[in-house]
Amino acid sequence: MLGNRLKIARKKAGLSLRALAEQVDPPVSAQALSKYESNQMVPSSRVLVGLAKALGTSLDYLMSGQVAELEGVEFRKHSGTSAQDRARVEAIVTERLERYFAVEDVLGLPDEADPFARVRTDRVASLEEAECLADQVRDDWDLGNDAIPSMCGLLEDKGIKVIEADLPERVSGMACHVRRSGRDNAIPLVVVSSSINTERKRFTLAHELGHRVIRGTASDELKLEKAIDRFAGAFLVPADHLRQEIGECRHGVAYQEIKRLKHYYGVSASSMLMRLLQVGILSESVVAYAFRTTARSWRTEEPDPIKDGIGLGDFEKPRRFERLVYRALAEKLISPIRAAELISKPLSEVEIGLRGPQGS
Repeated sequence: MLGNRLKIARKKAGLSLRALAEQVDPPVSAQALSKYESNQMVPSSRVLVGLAKALGTSLDYLMSGQVAELEGVEFRKHSGTSAQDRARVEAIVTERLERYFAVEDVLGLPDEADPFARVRTDRVASLEEAECLADQVRDDWDLGNDAIPSMCGLLEDKGIKVIEADLPERVSGMACHVRRSGRDNAIPLVVVSSSINTERKRFTLAHELGHRVIRGTASDELKLEKAIDRFAGAFLVPADHLRQEIGECRHGVAYQEIKRLKHYYGVSASSMLMRLLQVGILSESVVAYAFRTTARSWRTEEPDPIKDGIGLGDFEKPRRFERLVYRALAEKLISPIRAAELISKPLSEVEIGLRGPQGS
């Protein structure tokens, strides 16, 4: 466990064994570091403190043993993403998960039941089947056809861990299952970058939900990612509701209509245009013309973006971990100092969160 954490932290820092050995105080050889990473030797407490300092990480990350493995890791990344970038993401995520599980244990929370047991499928045979599955998930979860206020909140309510973090520029997210030490169940995890806009974040979360529901396709002709994208679009923008909003069949739509719809459903303008095509409201020729003219820049520059802190931009944040920390604090299961460490906020802000503003 310690060896793997050391290796990830070293790669995150972009250091070779020799370069790390030169930075550690007290001195330690590259050969000893190699043995630490392969779990052939265990560093002394003094060396461990020096390693944490040299690697820019915490002792909690190096020593905690809640996270046994990140299983089936899939990065959402641009080409050219380095091994150091991927290691940095794994280190950030593992450290955040250690805190998450520590608070859940303090509160004595039980393991979540599988929220996808009734809707998961081994394969879909068509894009239309992927769309129907999105409707089934909404029905199973009693969501109705309205727009979803918060994809983060929905996934957290269904037992999926959602982490938003400052990731390397070329990585927009990650998905995997988390194996905890001494536990049999694997917990689904979705990680999104704090730098991506709300529209992209919501679609990414719906896409990852699709991966939890759809395991594969019935033929090589139907690409899994394409089926998952169709699921995500249908989940965020249900066909029946969209038809009620804008009509069954249109010869065109105004830019003002697209703006209203994208803000209502919380998707990008280009995704909204494609959804109008998928539902059959607009024809292929109309959508193709739009992407050659009015919408030609929409895939690279979002028109009238959803603003952070306003409407959906305010709702689309993971909240569960912070709620659990304040619950543990209110029940005197952790101290204010520990709470501040866990949620990375000033102690003064945590005190206000606990007791409210105090009069002068």
